[in-house]
Parts: sequence; structure tokens; C-alpha cells
Amino acid sequence: MKRAFFPLPALLLFLVMGSGHAFSRSASLDESAPDFTLTASNGKQYSLSDFKGKWVVLEWVNFQCPFVRKHYGSGNMPSLQKEYTGKGVVWLSICSSCPGSEGYFEGNDLQSEIKDHDSHATAYLIDAEGTVGRMYQAKTTPHMFVISPQGVLVYAGGIDNIASTNRSDITRATNYVRQVLDEGMSGKEITVKASRPYGCSVKYK
Repeated sequence: MKRAFFPLPALLLFLVMGSGHAFSRSASLDESAPDFTLTASNGKQYSLSDFKGKWVVLEWVNFQCPFVRKHYGSGNMPSLQKEYTGKGVVWLSICSSCPGSEGYFEGNDLQSEIKDHDSHATAYLIDAEGTVGRMYQAKTTPHMFVISPQGVLVYAGGIDNIASTNRSDITRATNYVRQVLDEGMSGKEITVKASRPYGCSVKYK
């Protein structure tokens, strides 16, 4: 029986086309966070690699989700964004909702949503294809990730430890994002690197 023979360039092309993700990888704790490039609400493109040497927070967002509204309506998320971007942290809000689904906005509607929710994120990034969301295995809105200045993923999980839509729970909850940033930025060992995310499911394509 004859074996099929592919010249090397053709074989490489076959592998890439056949898998669709031959050279991509998923994010894993304590490993280098995979790079990505997305377009922001202001039309500019941002890459994770642009922020090498800085602490970076990734926040999966859907302004129509009641769990997200809890943290924005109470001022919790905007105040966190403002506080830590003021300390040099890069905060990237990412929306992986596909067009036509809950949480997807564009144009003037998107600008209005960002303004109405008083976002102080460094950028609001649009991931309509869900490529980056799946890369980071984002499951809920919100779902939070923290990346160290060395580019290592040091936290993945919920914003805090009380899974509810009740704003009154915020003050008695342990805010994991704040805890991770405070510990990491002061050179301490990070005590909680992973937790269960809670919220609405990400509305992938």
C-alpha cells in the first residue's frame, strides 16, 4: 500500500487549516499568559504584550448581566478600576458577547453603555468572535484574571467570594482581585490564585 506524501509546506498548511488552532494555547495559572490583540471601543488595537512590565487585570463584562450591574451599579467595579489604574495597573474589560446577543453593543450605543456604567478601565475590548474568551476559558461575567509584570497568570476566578446579585453583599465579601493586587504589588506571596467565577454565562458565538 502506498503512503500519502505531502511536501513539507503543504503538510504545514494542511495542519493549520485542519485544526484552526494549531498554534494557539489556553491560559494556565502560573504560566505565561497567552498574548492577544483586540480592537477597543475607541477603534484602537491593544495587545497584551503592549503592557509587558505592568500588572494587568482582565475583566469579562456584559453590561446587561445582573451580576455585572451589581458591581457597576454599586460603584464597586468603577472604584476598583480607578484605584488600581491610578497605581499603574492596566485594566482591560473584554466583551465576548457575539453580535445580536445579550451584552453586545457597538457604535454610539457602546459608548453610552461605557459612560452610563462609569467605567474607568484602561480599555474596553471587543471579542465578538470569542477567540480570546475561549483562550482564557472565560465562563462568566464577570470573570477576572490577573497577570503579573512578568507576564504570568497569577489569578483566575470570581471578583469575590459571595455569588449573588445583592449589592449589600459587597462590603462583607472578600474581594479577591484587590487581595491579589495588594499582595502581588507589595511583593508578598499571593494566597488565593483561583476561585469559582460566578455570574451570567458568556454569550459566545
